[in-house]
Amino acid sequence: MSVLKINGSIIETVIFDFDGTLAKLNIDFQRMREEVVKIIASYGIQTNLFKTNFVLEMINLATDILNSNSPQKAKMLREKAMTFIENIELRAAEEGELFAHTRELLTFLKAHNISRAVVSRNCEKAIFKAFPDILSYCDAVVCRDLVKNVKPNPHHLHTVMEKIKGTPTSTLMVGDHPLDIETGRQAGTFTAGVLTGHFQEIDFLRAGADLVLPRAVDLIKIIS
Repeated sequence: MSVLKINGSIIETVIFDFDGTLAKLNIDFQRMREEVVKIIASYGIQTNLFKTNFVLEMINLATDILNSNSPQKAKMLREKAMTFIENIELRAAEEGELFAHTRELLTFLKAHNISRAVVSRNCEKAIFKAFPDILSYCDAVVCRDLVKNVKPNPHHLHTVMEKIKGTPTSTLMVGDHPLDIETGRQAGTFTAGVLTGHFQEIDFLRAGADLVLPRAVDLIKIIS
């Protein structure tokens, strides 16, 4: 039986990011950020003081700020912002598509006794809209809906591994963003960057990736 090896270690589990890695959803992140900033500002919060550009983290910070004085306003802000984000994700999922050979890749890994899972900051509805039969190809899908702390917090990845009984030293995290590499490194897994998003090989190498591939499907070529 052929095996997948990274730096001499046998990989028994591969965990994929979704958007930009297994599928192309074309989420307008700039518009998402701009609108969420407007929502937060409408509650009198100065977002220019935030040290993050990640939308989910901005919402968490704004919610924490409001919680101390008005839990009700904090809840309203979160619901309004998260509903807006979800609507953008669902629209992108409706118009998006899986990358060529995604199902072929996942089927190939299964045939070689490698567990497969997806970890995503997206909402679960969007993942299943873009890939309705995903659970026929993956052992688990863990989106932001199911965890308190999303990637790059390693808790997100650890939650996936717990579900499929994977161990960090035999797990490969694959994603199209240096954030995915950071997540894997913090969780103690091996990491691979793919060039199907908006980043170049040097970006992944600087982040500490063990491997950089043109596409996720190219994992097939290194199984021997």
